[in-house]
Amino acid sequence: MIDPAKLAAFALVSGTTSLIPGPSMVFVLSQSVWRGARSGAAALAGLQLGYLVWWLLAALGLGTLAAAFPLAFRLLGIGGALYLGALGVQALRHAGTTSADGLSASRRPTAHPLRDGVVIAIGNPKALIYMVALLPPFVDARAPIVPQLVVLALVAAALDVALGAVYILAGSKLAAVMERPVTRRRLDLAVGAVFILIALGILAELFRR
Repeated sequence: MIDPAKLAAFALVSGTTSLIPGPSMVFVLSQSVWRGARSGAAALAGLQLGYLVWWLLAALGLGTLAAAFPLAFRLLGIGGALYLGALGVQALRHAGTTSADGLSASRRPTAHPLRDGVVIAIGNPKALIYMVALLPPFVDARAPIVPQLVVLALVAAALDVALGAVYILAGSKLAAVMERPVTRRRLDLAVGAVFILIALGILAELFRR
């Protein structure tokens, strides 16, 4: 079973990642604003189906790596923690510099939100980085890998759906708030601090083993 502290840290990372409107959430938001809540919900469902593909690949790949090369898996966990810390530093350095134009340009409403949601999730390079780099620090290689990934996947999906529902319901009002420089700066600072603290905690736990 997953360590409760690791599960809480993963939930915090997953939640803050979903909170910042990247390509996936911008897609959900655009569908909600321009085509209604039903279209936004379909887009969100499509994203989750696409992410399921990545989770299945992660279960196969990480399980094999942990069984065959325990040291490599441990090093991957350390690398993932360092990467998480680097993301935190990057968020602090660039707090408030994200252009609202980038969000606006990403809004492309479609008549096929479910299908396109799947395509966006599978084609998002950040999803691959998320699975390869950020999962190992939260997984105990000494325990069965697949059950742990199932729990992490359920937590990530639940948070993603919950925050996606907020985007759908809030629609254009939330879009306007997210594009304000002050809001973006505060979110970036909060995310940077959270990521760095969690990375330090993971590294401390890994080096204690």
